[in-house]
Amino acid sequence: MDKLSPQLRHNNMAAIHGKETKPEMIVRRWLWGHGYRYRLNHPRLPGKPDIVMRKYRTCIFVNGCFWHGHEGCQYYTVPKTNTEFWVNKVQRNKERDAKVQHELASMGWRSITIWECELKPISRDKTLASLDFTLNRIFLQDHSIRRYVKPEEEPMMVAEDMADYNNINDV
Repeated sequence: MDKLSPQLRHNNMAAIHGKETKPEMIVRRWLWGHGYRYRLNHPRLPGKPDIVMRKYRTCIFVNGCFWHGHEGCQYYTVPKTNTEFWVNKVQRNKERDAKVQHELASMGWRSITIWECELKPISRDKTLASLDFTLNRIFLQDHSIRRYVKPEEEPMMVAEDMADYNNINDV
């Protein structure tokens, strides 16, 4: 049984927004402090990713464990009231997330998902170090020297063979 009245519960849920959440602000401050530059909620990309890093062609999604259904996470529990509604809502969110990431991949963008539970103080440093490693690897992969390898061909002759030339003059 819910301890709050329906109106109070509605007000609490309505106060939750999708932009500038605490986990997103942690990632943004860390990125900016380490010299990474980014754009926020780019309107021309599918799903309006939380953080867009054009230099790396990478989108970062900072997902709340409850809202995006982080399976196996202690912070994702299905509410005991109005269960069917919440299960359907979280399932739609998961489907939308998969569709958006597929669209971004088809456009040549990489997607990184950071979960809210990965930004708790216990594992925050490890998560952000992993993000740093991934971004550096992406940069080096995209900007490495690629050597052009010419396909093997038969060498073309510049002049005709002298034997063929002599045979033509005999005629």
